[in-house]
Amino acid sequence: MFFSNFKSLNAGQNEHALSSHAGVRIIFGLLLVIVLTLTGGTAQAADEESALTNSGSQDNAEEIIDPFGRQTPRSTVQGFIKALAENNASLATNYLSLNSGENSVESVRQLKLALDAGGRLDAELQINNTPSGNLADQLPPNLEKVGTITAPDQVIDILLVRKVSDHGGPYWQISSDTLQAIRNSNIAAKPSLIDKYTLKPLQNKMIGGYNLADIFAVFLLAIFCVAAAYVLCAVLYFILKIYYPKVRNKPLPIDFKFILPMALVITSLILYEVMVYAGVSVTVREPVNRIKDIVGWFASTWLLLRVVDAIFSRAERQSYKKNQTERVSILSLLHKLVKALLLILASIFIFGNLGFDLTTGIAALGVGGLALALGAQKMIENLVGSVVVVADQPVRVGDYCKFGDLEGTVVDIGIRSTRLRTLNRTIVTVPNGEFSSMSIENFASRDMFHFLHNIYIKRNVDATTLENFLKEMEEFLVNHELTNSEWTQVRIAELRQDSMVIEFRAYIYASGADEFYDKQTQLLIEILKEIEKYPIEHALATQRMIVESPDQDNTGSIFQVEDDND
Repeated sequence: MFFSNFKSLNAGQNEHALSSHAGVRIIFGLLLVIVLTLTGGTAQAADEESALTNSGSQDNAEEIIDPFGRQTPRSTVQGFIKALAENNASLATNYLSLNSGENSVESVRQLKLALDAGGRLDAELQINNTPSGNLADQLPPNLEKVGTITAPDQVIDILLVRKVSDHGGPYWQISSDTLQAIRNSNIAAKPSLIDKYTLKPLQNKMIGGYNLADIFAVFLLAIFCVAAAYVLCAVLYFILKIYYPKVRNKPLPIDFKFILPMALVITSLILYEVMVYAGVSVTVREPVNRIKDIVGWFASTWLLLRVVDAIFSRAERQSYKKNQTERVSILSLLHKLVKALLLILASIFIFGNLGFDLTTGIAALGVGGLALALGAQKMIENLVGSVVVVADQPVRVGDYCKFGDLEGTVVDIGIRSTRLRTLNRTIVTVPNGEFSSMSIENFASRDMFHFLHNIYIKRNVDATTLENFLKEMEEFLVNHELTNSEWTQVRIAELRQDSMVIEFRAYIYASGADEFYDKQTQLLIEILKEIEKYPIEHALATQRMIVESPDQDNTGSIFQVEDDND
């Protein structure tokens, strides 16, 4: 069917290709002469230029455009498939590395037959698109693998060979070893499933260069794959919905809306193999494969968006359940950022499959992102600070904390700033970038309160009485119902000229500052009552005024004020 027009091809097409090839050589020579003339090149420069051209160096090779578009492995495969779709055997032979004496039309026919029967070309984005090819594929530098052909007795690698034209331009062709392996294989022209079951009116009908029977078959196969994958996913979903709660004691974390994108992902994975098994022509299979990859990326993005929605929705519910409302705003922002990133990546791959060169666009996007980051440096700093505050959790909403010279109760942790209510009932707003870098003292996290007070007694008490006083007061403090065993001590902290400083230290359990102050007041009163049992006097700071009578010769009075504890 494909080769019905091959024998009617005339030599005019070959002559056109040769003339085109010669024209490129002439133009290249003229340009070289003009450049050398304008730059005042000497004979030595001309010789060096000629030597570089003849050596086929990669720098010059990349500047020369092959008339058949065979500069890279990817463009070679694309050009060959396009020639097959146009039924142009003469053009297709230019993509084959043929030995002298070989029948070019027969070689094209055998290669197409092998590709239709079991050929699997690599995905378009996986085929290297540089003139040098993939140098890290453990193949010689002049060879490139672009797919395989499954024959009855062997698997044949589809190899491209890199050559250099007469004018120094590199180009790629399907290697003669691959063509010879196809000739030696047992690939026979047997009817495919499409030939057996396609409606006869559709056979031998062409639309847009493609066989109408193949197009109709691909449509039916795609519907069949989507339906089969959808049914399979639905059955698995209902099985999991029944048995998952019994095993994990919790409901299934996914719902029915995951089934359709999952079915499309499975379809994108199996459709190519189904087309190969059904015998869809390679000329139809490869364009459909590109569409299939686009649908696959779209479905994968759709599925990932569903997963992201489920994860963040669950995280937000847990935050509300644990009364961690400060996390909700951060989770909402991260949710949007992750979805935007997924959409950007999906767009890059989809447009890449459509054949767009996104190198410039990605570079511009990177430069624009850098400029935006520099311009919004403070905003990004506060955003990162808010993530740190929520993740590290130095404080939570409702905690009383001290930071810098301020202290107060946290009332809100937002995306940009944290707000606190001070003891004066005012609201202080602190940017999260600054707040996260501060030394924060969280009073709400303490498990007990420190009781520390000093009592001043006169120094007229004897040593024995003082020793018994200290010992018995420490026993009183240790056995008191309000204190614990963390650190309880009564000691002489300081000996002054007019008094002795007795330090009382203990720790008190309390749920908050107000409860602690009540317990502290109660404990202080009981300590003062206990001190009254001992012959000890408190040293109170007093002032004594001395008025001296002046002499008869003086007209003024002398006033003297002295501090005294007596």
